[in-house]
Amino acid sequence: MNRRHWIRGAGSVLGAVMLSACDRLNANAQFMRMLRGAEALSMRAQRLIAPRGALAREFSPADISPDFRANGSIDPQDVEYLTLKAGGFSDWRLVIDGLVETPLSLTLDELRGWPARSQITRHDCVEGWSSIGKWTGARLAPLLEKAGLKPEAKFLVFHCADTLDPSLAQGRYYESIDLIDAFHPQTILAYAMNDQPLPVKHGAPLRLRVERQLGYKHAKYVMRIEAVADFAHIARGRGGFWEDRGYEWYAGI
Repeated sequence: MNRRHWIRGAGSVLGAVMLSACDRLNANAQFMRMLRGAEALSMRAQRLIAPRGALAREFSPADISPDFRANGSIDPQDVEYLTLKAGGFSDWRLVIDGLVETPLSLTLDELRGWPARSQITRHDCVEGWSSIGKWTGARLAPLLEKAGLKPEAKFLVFHCADTLDPSLAQGRYYESIDLIDAFHPQTILAYAMNDQPLPVKHGAPLRLRVERQLGYKHAKYVMRIEAVADFAHIARGRGGFWEDRGYEWYAGI
């Protein structure tokens, strides 16, 4: 028993030391630059090895998970969202603007009229779990072609309806991807899941599916897509809600 208490105590001390070391490393600008450099190297390596149009694996209907886990926001309480939900999202609009020639504002019914794609894919969460689901939605590429990206546009920022951090003026969820992923054939704006309207817990009325990235890149409750040259002016400037809190911007798999 004494040995067990000693081991437990030593583990606690070691954990505290490691956390303290992590805190110091997070505050070390040189170390953080090194991590960001490694992230960029990872992205370049994957882009070099995998063709731009390489598809994420797709599965059969028999592989669909009976209980697809929902995490993050599952029932946003923002007043704007609650009002839209109460009206069955009839007043919801998807805005595509920023560095585009022709800004768009589309209802859900209008979006359903655009070229669509269905795909059964695996959702890989950074927390370590995976689920398989069928997603149906408008392909993003034709929408961008209609809007007409300006030459200086390099990224798309997805502004969402759910506030994850009420203590911040810009506490709403947001994400971003580059144009390589934006024009990928499996990148869709999903409005249906498993042949049913997208449930609220999974991002109704619209969520991004960018199948070659980890789950936190698949923004839910999408309200607006903004084409930008960079995202330094948005929130903390790292390109996403979780990226602003230390996650990697590029989450390719």
